[in-house]
Amino acid sequence: MTLQIGIVGLPNVGKSTLFNALTQARAAVAAYPFTTIDPNRGVAAVPDRRLEALARLVGPELVTPATVEFVDIAGLVRGSHRGEGLGNRFLAHIREVDAVAVVTRCFADPDVAHVDGSLDPLRDLEVLDLELTLADLETVQRRLEKVRSAAKARPKEVAAELALLEGLEERLQRGERAAGWAAQGDAQAALVRELRLLTGKRRLYVANVAEEDLPEGGERAEQVAQVAEREGAPCVVLCAQLEAGLSAWPADEAAEYRAAVGLERSGLEALVWAGYRTLDLITFFTLVGGREVRAWSVRRGATAPEAAGRVHSDMERGFIRAEVVGWKALVEAGGWPAAREQGLIRIEGRGYRVQDGDVCLFRFSP
Repeated sequence: MTLQIGIVGLPNVGKSTLFNALTQARAAVAAYPFTTIDPNRGVAAVPDRRLEALARLVGPELVTPATVEFVDIAGLVRGSHRGEGLGNRFLAHIREVDAVAVVTRCFADPDVAHVDGSLDPLRDLEVLDLELTLADLETVQRRLEKVRSAAKARPKEVAAELALLEGLEERLQRGERAAGWAAQGDAQAALVRELRLLTGKRRLYVANVAEEDLPEGGERAEQVAQVAEREGAPCVVLCAQLEAGLSAWPADEAAEYRAAVGLERSGLEALVWAGYRTLDLITFFTLVGGREVRAWSVRRGATAPEAAGRVHSDMERGFIRAEVVGWKALVEAGGWPAAREQGLIRIEGRGYRVQDGDVCLFRFSP
């Protein structure tokens, strides 16, 4: 399961700097618009103290974390929906991702020009939302033209779709995002997914602040946090420039520096976990003797066979049962044999929905 989070925002807000820090992929970074034309892609490990605890218990040769793929998408500008600044190309990249991390610039830097000439994160968010909404409106109206044409010959067959599209068009014309409309029902959600609407994507916010404004972020970051709170979306406050620098430091020295500026954990860790939650993922673990301890990601609500399929497709096809124990109970017991002796290992069938933190052993018929 390769789920992608697109890093989006206006030019020069720190997207590529943040991407580099997340993935250490060394994407091009410069203080002028459109440094990023083709999207950069990189995989970030999901920091998980539960995995670390299981690794200490087992002492394996290999420890493999769960991952999230991030896509650094070029900055959008006013008129992007009409193709300004290569906007159509960039918007197409956003359609491909599962969720978006909206990066807002909350730092002042005379050496890095703001595309609109002044620093105002709320205005920047309005510009971004307007461009995404107008692009979605064009998509919906193109579909409406086809459906209205089909309605002349087959009115009953397309009546339901036509009504949905007209309702969605009305919402977008009022400046509302497709995500709110999609929440009304399964038919609405299915249509938004089918059309790959930009404003229907799950979203989290990133307030990119100056180092001296850490840890709270300052007034501008608070404005972004309030927007996120109204939408029920996560908001992460970080300094991308600092995180990029510290990503190359030894872990203990980086942790010591963060503590000195009042940070309990890295902004990258907070962002990866926020992205993980935004995608509605949970983690389960597998142990392969003393060879590997591995974390796997699945959508919340996944059944045991579906989780087994993440490990290997043969396990899902030939699924028999799952032997399951919570990670904490396993660590406290002292290992799998001890947990079995204490009756902590449960036998679960095909209908079991895997829980966050489960350690699973899948039995299957090859």
